[in-house]
Amino acid sequence: MSEDDLSLPDLGADAPAAPDPAGMPAQTQGEGPQALIEDEIRTAVDLAPVFDVPVNISAVLGKAHVDVNSLLQLTSGSVLELDRKVGEAIDIYVNNRLVARGEVVVVEDRLGVTMTEIIKDGDTG
Repeated sequence: MSEDDLSLPDLGADAPAAPDPAGMPAQTQGEGPQALIEDEIRTAVDLAPVFDVPVNISAVLGKAHVDVNSLLQLTSGSVLELDRKVGEAIDIYVNNRLVARGEVVVVEDRLGVTMTEIIKDGDTG
């Protein structure tokens, strides 16, 4: 096996317990906050092989639905009205999946986005 191969642990009878419903890993007697921190560090190290995987990030200011006839009539200077109001949060997608909402900011002479809300799985409303 080469250095680049990812070695996965055996998930037999000795596999660690699933996290409790509150989202925190299950603790056994004698474990404390330090054990949780060490688990988080191990998890981050385990993810190292995917750190260089490229992802596509999109910040969507708004959407508009037009028919082809209206689309063909657009010219330089035309205004296309979007479905968002001024100051309303924009959607942030990673690989076409909604992951956050945020606000447009100016960073030096470029536009940027600051995340104001992280979207949990299934929470798109």
